[in-house]
Amino acid sequence: MRFRPAARLGAIPFFAVALLAAGLVAGCGSGISLDEAIEGPVWRLEQLGGEPVAPSSDPQRDAQLQFDRRNNRLSGSGGCNRVTGTFERSGSSLKMSQLSSTRMACADPARSTSETQFFAALQATTNYRMQGPSRLSLLDASGRTVATLSSASTR
Repeated sequence: MRFRPAARLGAIPFFAVALLAAGLVAGCGSGISLDEAIEGPVWRLEQLGGEPVAPSSDPQRDAQLQFDRRNNRLSGSGGCNRVTGTFERSGSSLKMSQLSSTRMACADPARSTSETQFFAALQATTNYRMQGPSRLSLLDASGRTVATLSSASTR
């Protein structure tokens, strides 16, 4: 029987597939999660766009969000008004919809402006990124950070 060089060509794709599979398996143990949960903690607004947001003297008046996994609802505050809505999350994709808020006037014009920008950032969000277990960045369709929040335990 004669050795056929063409038979070796079949080994190359198998080797490539085996190498790719080994790389994927190694990546699974890297500690990087592609589906990091955001549900549970209260997320307080730290930055809006690239600008820091100063916390108020009353933490109940800070802009904040909380995601509820049981019914895919979100609730929170813009600093003056309450906000509610629904969310869909898959991997790093995040879409908030059916957002509604109360319509009370803010006594502080700066807080009113910040709240309007925060609500616009929520509507523009298409993805998110976790920066450690306690920082959440909301990203728009172009990948730009529109808001950064931290969990209540880090403030």
